[in-house]
Amino acid sequence: MPKITFIDFEGTERTVDGTLGDSVMEVATNNDIPGIDADCGGACACATCHVYISGDWLPVVGKPEDLEAEMLDVAGEVKDNSRLCCQVKFTDEMDGLVVTTPENQF
Repeated sequence: MPKITFIDFEGTERTVDGTLGDSVMEVATNNDIPGIDADCGGACACATCHVYISGDWLPVVGKPEDLEAEMLDVAGEVKDNSRLCCQVKFTDEMDGLVVTTPENQF
């Protein structure tokens, strides 16, 4: 089964199995990953599933679409590798994906 590693802001790593076709947010919430609040349930309406995509994975994951980019404007501590993980669909190519959660979700 493909895996995703979530790293919290303190450096604690949690590697979990992901279901292909689910969003990375769904993988996180299904596995009780701390730091992914997902208040809107994946509707791209709150920015509480903000994560940082590890550099090697940026070309695989891709860039945010317009709506996601607008929502990232309300997230805290946005960086060039920021994504809302509700908008990232987990695919075969993402097996081994590494994401980091910010200290706070706003």
